[in-house]
Amino acid sequence: MVCELLAPAGSVEAFRAAVENGADAVYLSGKAFGARAYAPNFSDEELTEAVRYAHLRNVKVYVTVNTLVDDSEMTLLQEYLRFLYECEIDAVLVQDLGVAAVARACVPNLPLHASTQMTVHNAAGVRFLKELGFTRVVVSREMSLAELQQCVQEGGAEIEAFVHGALCISYSGQCLMSSLIGGRSGNRGRCAQPCRLNYRLETEEGAVIQEVGEYLLSPKDLNTLELVPQLLAAGVHSLKIEGRMKRPEYVAVVVAAYRQALDAALRGETLALEPLQRDLEQIFNRDFTTAYLQGRPGRTMMSDRRPNNRGLRVGRIVAYDYAKREGCLKLEQPLRQGDILDIWVKVGGRVNLTMQEMYVNGNLVEEAEPGAIVAIPNMPPVGMNDRAFKVFDAQLMLKARSSFAKEQRKVPVTAVVEAVLGQPLRLTLRDEEGHEGTGETDFLAEPARKHALQIDSVRKQVDRLGNTPFILQNLEFKAQGELMVPVSEQNEMRRRAVEALEEARLVSYQRPSLPKGPCSLAFKAEKRIAKEQWPEKICVQCSELSQVQAALAGGASCILFGGEDFVKPAPGPEEYAAVCRVVQEAGKELWLGTPRIVREWQLPRWEQVFAFAASQEAAGVYLANLGLWELCRKKAPGLAFWADTPLSQFNSQTLAFWAEQGAAGATLSPELTFEQIRKLHWPETLAGECLVHGRLTMMVSEFCPLGSYIGELHTGTCSQPCRQKEAYYLRDRKEERFPIFTDSSCRSYIFNAKELDLRGNLTQFRQTGVTQLRLDGRLYRPEELRRLTADYCRELLALQKGMVVPPPAVKPGATRGHYFRGVMMHDQ
Repeated sequence: MVCELLAPAGSVEAFRAAVENGADAVYLSGKAFGARAYAPNFSDEELTEAVRYAHLRNVKVYVTVNTLVDDSEMTLLQEYLRFLYECEIDAVLVQDLGVAAVARACVPNLPLHASTQMTVHNAAGVRFLKELGFTRVVVSREMSLAELQQCVQEGGAEIEAFVHGALCISYSGQCLMSSLIGGRSGNRGRCAQPCRLNYRLETEEGAVIQEVGEYLLSPKDLNTLELVPQLLAAGVHSLKIEGRMKRPEYVAVVVAAYRQALDAALRGETLALEPLQRDLEQIFNRDFTTAYLQGRPGRTMMSDRRPNNRGLRVGRIVAYDYAKREGCLKLEQPLRQGDILDIWVKVGGRVNLTMQEMYVNGNLVEEAEPGAIVAIPNMPPVGMNDRAFKVFDAQLMLKARSSFAKEQRKVPVTAVVEAVLGQPLRLTLRDEEGHEGTGETDFLAEPARKHALQIDSVRKQVDRLGNTPFILQNLEFKAQGELMVPVSEQNEMRRRAVEALEEARLVSYQRPSLPKGPCSLAFKAEKRIAKEQWPEKICVQCSELSQVQAALAGGASCILFGGEDFVKPAPGPEEYAAVCRVVQEAGKELWLGTPRIVREWQLPRWEQVFAFAASQEAAGVYLANLGLWELCRKKAPGLAFWADTPLSQFNSQTLAFWAEQGAAGATLSPELTFEQIRKLHWPETLAGECLVHGRLTMMVSEFCPLGSYIGELHTGTCSQPCRQKEAYYLRDRKEERFPIFTDSSCRSYIFNAKELDLRGNLTQFRQTGVTQLRLDGRLYRPEELRRLTADYCRELLALQKGMVVPPPAVKPGATRGHYFRGVMMHDQ
């Protein structure tokens, strides 16, 4: 199998750096709908140029259209997809199932890749997307090598895996932290990276857990250079480098390193990795990790002392003269003029220093080797044994920049020049794949008067390919007699042959023309929403029997039981049966919830849950990940299902998609505003739901701060501190406290510091098409949940009857989420 090396490009320079250093494919974003809105990205003209440049060199271009898209943007989306299709890009990366539906309708011949923000982490999810027409799935970064291999063998679509760069601590697509804290949604391409900020780990009583770093959610950077052979053995189709926000030199260095490692692995050779690892460390690192590919590393995966580039350690301070302000550094790595150091001072943080002068044995030097003691004048105060890190290597940066300063990735060609009296001089260029391009002169060859055409003079003109994608390998000259053709005509002949060969190489990328006019979108069976239509039900999500009883006592007409199980073991058959009995005796609806993360080994349990739901005549199941939908459809085909919040229902196209799949209902994204909700087109058969109360899940992670920093998880076993106290919290720099809970699989969940509370605002749901409102009661004690349920039931009943009820007292510090403020829609 040929494995692809896929590189990032956030700018035109970075794109050139990727191609010139050996990338097989490049992923980038235009000016809209990309998940890295803060990168420079590509204008339409730049993108068109980049695609041509890449295709001439057999490099593919994938464009990210991987944000959630609002209904108001659908016209722009259609136009953009048509542009990308006509631009002949090789695929689009998509997060939003509604966007995928638009793409299938508008540009059916444009390949679809599933973004990692779809949170696909099992083979069932891959199969689901394969059936929808996706050719490739970018799987979650949390997967092991064995799980990657299973997805390859059982999924049916190409598997793309991240191999290098920054890691998200949360499962991609499941993080609302930036959105809820600052209104900058990662799902809309504007993540503000709050995970790189400092936090304190506290008990419920406020006691700070000592002996841990400040940056508790900041992972090290992914580096799998040594695992490239194992990734190949697992059958991964594409090795993806992260870094669209990185400078071009970073792209150049990382791509070059992985190109060498991949080529060696494909040849079955062993490569000395130390020099490459040193370059990777130098260009940017937060220290390195292989993440979850080989296990669960706990705190050793985290860069909890420093959330940004730490550079390459070059030595320690061995002396400092306060009078002269001169420090002496004993080197472990080379040091040169122009390099920049960060010296980690025990008291006072960091000292940043550009190497302008340095002395060895009293002599001014431009560079010094390991083992030397270098005297550095004008150094701010530092202490003995303080460590020095090189965060900028002038020589490496020069080497990286020179790798893409001019075009070096050329296509070898052979040339045949034919000269016949009275006929045009003819040049045929042929590449190694058999493509040909021919050019002729307008001038007809004449008998030579002074200088006849010779192979050397002809080669000189044909070889002038410097500003083209080609490099001359061999030339054959066929001449009948002593002939002449002006040099200017030879140059024009070469230009025509080059142009013809370029077009011949681009033919395979051409697609059928699109029909004119807008494409037909799925707004067919839109239901009419009555002027005074109100939601009909209050649904309460519970995780234990006592909560179910409390919710029913408060008036709930629908119970959603289960999903993620926090703090306690997952419910077993007896608890499911007891809940089912209680709800049915009350004459209410029972739906069974599912978690957003279900690893391969957990799928059999959910197959049993689906069978139970069908046998007990439950209303159905809420599905929170794509793999479970595939499982539900095949193992319990008659069971009703509901598309839950983690699947990101953000627009009318996604609602239409789930209606076509046979869903009974869909829960809308908590990032939508009331105004956006009112504009949605609801399919006739689809019920709608909104979350109105509870602590929203901001992040779900395989990394557990509790096990890692308290439970000694990195030693191989965990003391399970999550079972010993009811709750722990992260406190941020603004003194907000974010609850942390874990589930029975030792995943961690970070919740918003503020409770979502829409009591007193239910009138806003009139005429929205939303049929039920949901309270997430899993973190509430039964009596409190009973009161909350009663509050919502009274308010909704009063509104349905046309009465006005004074709103109940809302907790201080509660939030109305995004219902009124929303997230950033454009470059606000």
